[in-house]
Amino acid sequence: MKKIAVIAAHDLPAYWENAKAELMDRDRIMRKLIPQFGDLQLTARNDAFTTLARSIISQQISTAAADAIWQRFLETCPKCAPAQVLRVGGDALKVCGLSKRKAEYLLDLATHFKAKTVHPDKWMDMDDEDVIAEMVRIRGIGRWTAEMFLIFNLLRPNILPLDDLGLLKGISINYFSGEPVSRSDAREVSANWEPWRTVATWYLWRSLENTLSAH
Repeated sequence: MKKIAVIAAHDLPAYWENAKAELMDRDRIMRKLIPQFGDLQLTARNDAFTTLARSIISQQISTAAADAIWQRFLETCPKCAPAQVLRVGGDALKVCGLSKRKAEYLLDLATHFKAKTVHPDKWMDMDDEDVIAEMVRIRGIGRWTAEMFLIFNLLRPNILPLDDLGLLKGISINYFSGEPVSRSDAREVSANWEPWRTVATWYLWRSLENTLSAH
């Protein structure tokens, strides 16, 4: 499950309160779930390159291992800038604890950013699917990572990350009494959340935090 970033109410995305009200009005599960979390909302993360670099580093390893490698990476590349990553090179990245493949992914990310073959300065104004299509050109960036970027960096209101195990688990627990759910089930449930699927997803992630803390 994703770590959830939260902020005080005065910094919340412009759509958040309206989305909460609409979800609670039309969905009985959201009506019970949303009030449990007070004034906690989604907040934007760091700049695009830093976020994607950390996403690559964190893939398929524990949070503790990812944090340790990230700190070593920042010691090697304190600016966390594309030109600096390219200058440091693959061997130095591997010394930070990165696998050969992840070092290659970071170099590919830096190459795309430096050559401006992706356009993070324009992503805020592009459609969701257009941003995803551009991001997945980068090695090591799949649809799920792109969707997390849309949620946590661009604060897009209507993202449904069907490859996210936390979302599927949240739907299973809250809507299907713990029975396994398919992507089709998730789509059917989420049809009632449009155009605020990000917000509903966020509250389902939060509900899992409650579930874990209860054990």
